[in-house]
Amino acid sequence: MSKKIDYKKDFKPLYLPKTSPEIVEVPRMPFFMVSGSGDPNGAEFAAAVEALYSLSYAVRMSYKSDDVPPGYYEYTVFPLEGVWDLLDLTKPATDKTNLKYTIMIRQPDFLTAPWFERFLEQTKKKKPNPFLEKVRFEDVEEGTCCQMMHLGSFENEPASFARMEAFCAENGYSRSSKIHREIYLSNPRKTVPEKLKTVLRFFVRQSV
Repeated sequence: MSKKIDYKKDFKPLYLPKTSPEIVEVPRMPFFMVSGSGDPNGAEFAAAVEALYSLSYAVRMSYKSDDVPPGYYEYTVFPLEGVWDLLDLTKPATDKTNLKYTIMIRQPDFLTAPWFERFLEQTKKKKPNPFLEKVRFEDVEEGTCCQMMHLGSFENEPASFARMEAFCAENGYSRSSKIHREIYLSNPRKTVPEKLKTVLRFFVRQSV
């Protein structure tokens, strides 16, 4: 364990952007992920998040066991992320029962598919959770995106998205999908809404 990776330092452009919009290239990265739908304030969403964290910490703490992946290095567990869409595009985004999501946690690049299966089986025995059956280990490559740091309540995100879309229009880009990503740098259960920090990101393409 010759190095320690801290996403806030080593991947700062992706996790600590400015509070003003910017264009960024997001590379291919491995994730644990779970897909679902419905109100994120419900019990199912909480159980899915718990499954992702229990599995992620099993990988992180494996250096203390006899089952350590080759190439293991010390690192800070990455934050929870969510990709959000709507089940019914005719309904407003404010209807939380109409939300469709894939929540995920980035993993270190030493993790392989066989090791994912090993950690999955270990976690099922130590911390049973039905949502562990739904966890996938996949690479995601977003490519060219617009992003910014949103400060404050989730309910105020539309204003930030409007700023991002205006920035894109002024700089020769256009939003290519209504799907967006959120990266949660604060725990909403322990942080007052006005102090929440959330990275907002969506796909863009250069305007013709």
